[in-house]
Amino acid sequence: MIIYNVTVSIDADIEEQWVQWMKEVHIPDVIATGYFERARLCRVIGGTENGVTYATQYECESLAKMQQYETKAAPALRAEHQKRYEGKVAAFRTLLETV
Repeated sequence: MIIYNVTVSIDADIEEQWVQWMKEVHIPDVIATGYFERARLCRVIGGTENGVTYATQYECESLAKMQQYETKAAPALRAEHQKRYEGKVAAFRTLLETV
């Protein structure tokens, strides 16, 4: 199992609105691509001084499927997030493999 982990630091003043959008729109849109089995949104304990940090973890059955997502679906979904929250978020992505 591959875990696609997206860690996002956000400005504290948009936290509530961002979490709602993630739960109601973005995460369902990512799952609807068909590349992931499930997702979970986690708040990182002990965030930064100027904001808060969240990790969204998406479970994918294979690296091949993950690569397809990166090519076919990720660019549009990332662009939507960027457009909506430009200047208010910083994100980085990692891939994990369960052992």
